[in-house]
Amino acid sequence: MEQPWWKRFLSFFFEWHIESSPSPVNPHLYVSLRRGRYQLSTANAVYSFGDLYDNFRKAFEQLDLDRLEGKDVLLLGFGLGSIPYMLERNFDRHFRYTAVELDEAVIDLASQYVIPQLEATVELIEADAYAYMLQNSRQYDLIAMDVFLDVQVPPPFESPEFLEALKAALKPDGILIYNRLAQTKPDKERTSNFYTDRFKKHFPEGDYLDVDGNWMLLNRSDFRR
Repeated sequence: MEQPWWKRFLSFFFEWHIESSPSPVNPHLYVSLRRGRYQLSTANAVYSFGDLYDNFRKAFEQLDLDRLEGKDVLLLGFGLGSIPYMLERNFDRHFRYTAVELDEAVIDLASQYVIPQLEATVELIEADAYAYMLQNSRQYDLIAMDVFLDVQVPPPFESPEFLEALKAALKPDGILIYNRLAQTKPDKERTSNFYTDRFKKHFPEGDYLDVDGNWMLLNRSDFRR
């Protein structure tokens, strides 16, 4: 859904509320217009912000996407579709997406505001991403793990069985990007411990990108530019 030019213009001066859509999963879910982009937020977190969703934008800028041999992408946590939006608009990448999103309200908002703007095909699945991965049999060239409840990664998504499922879902030359919060000292401590004690056990060649407030964990370091 395209907003009038004057709303887009004014959104560069203040955040323009568009729609609230509370749900059992996210009681304080709303869409706003900010700096000309749709932003999906909860009370304490930003879930999507178009091509200004900086954690993934900065990660993609540091990765050699030309090394991807195929075009199959799995998104765990979809939000308003910032990842496919920026890959098309900013990086001129055209992939096939499978997206898993738990919250029906988020799916409805994405279908209304952003998906019509995409050229890519998006298979959008309403499901718990943890349960989905444990029964998944497909493999992907790129997996973006971006599941949060407010500002926390739910514990099942830190479990050994989930990390093994991610590993099994990657093609031999595929890349995993696992988004973790690293804004405060406790955030950094939790993320550092998870990376060292759990993530590296399943991805021994793993690495991470520090993108100012988030660590983007990678299954391999050789994709860095």
